[in-house]
Amino acid sequence: MSKVIAARGRRTLPGFGLTMGYSVLYLSLVVLIPLTALLFNSTGLTWATMVEVATNPRVLASFRVSFLTAGAAALIDLFLGLLLAWVLVRYEFPGKRLFDAVIDLPFALPTAVAGVALTAIYAGNGWIGQFVEPLGIKLAYSQVGITLALMFIGIPFVVRTVQPVLEELEAEVEEAAATLGAGRWRIFRAVLLPDLIPPLLTGFALAFARGIGEYGSVVFISGNMPMKTEIAPLLIMSKLEQFDYAGATAVALLLLLISFILLLIINSLQRWSRKAGRV
Repeated sequence: MSKVIAARGRRTLPGFGLTMGYSVLYLSLVVLIPLTALLFNSTGLTWATMVEVATNPRVLASFRVSFLTAGAAALIDLFLGLLLAWVLVRYEFPGKRLFDAVIDLPFALPTAVAGVALTAIYAGNGWIGQFVEPLGIKLAYSQVGITLALMFIGIPFVVRTVQPVLEELEAEVEEAAATLGAGRWRIFRAVLLPDLIPPLLTGFALAFARGIGEYGSVVFISGNMPMKTEIAPLLIMSKLEQFDYAGATAVALLLLLISFILLLIINSLQRWSRKAGRV
């Protein structure tokens, strides 16, 4: 009996202390120490500077553009990513492997190259822009163009988060619901959606976080017009080029704080949805 209790008290994985120590070390080197350096960077930043930057109309406008476009892109990617993952998991068609590989293209493609390509497509003389701009729809050099660029770089996060969950869902449960008279929409809403909400929220959070800090793919297509299409990362770069290190640090800290609060809210919703699904 004592041997059984001792066996139960042992760790499942050996060397937990060592592996945990390495994990904390690498996390500190990659994430915690750089963020701490940002917080305690002595660049002449004072509370007065923070308040001045936080109430500056140009800074507020750049935050509004960044968060609105990142949120809109992540929300659209939420539905498009679910649709793409559904097609990849539930259907067989010629070129499926190639289609699956293209989903990861934004991961491998340099963001600057993506920005140049998107600008060439959606500009007034581009492949798509030349047809829609005469109709009064301006894609490039507008917030619409920023949203399109963020959709491009954020779609893989949603697809790759939802796809494994869809693959693990048992088809027998759907068949049982169908034999009980449930329609397709009711099966999706009552059987599939509760299991899909946590990965959808995770994909949304990842795409949203990537969109907030994105620079390379947006800087070309946005037009960089202050108060209109200027994003927060570009404003930070502008202040650094002007040797305004205190202002750049203040904008970065505000962006970090707001992003952390929003991601904390999203993670709380994700945890709540998981607990609700278990009940």
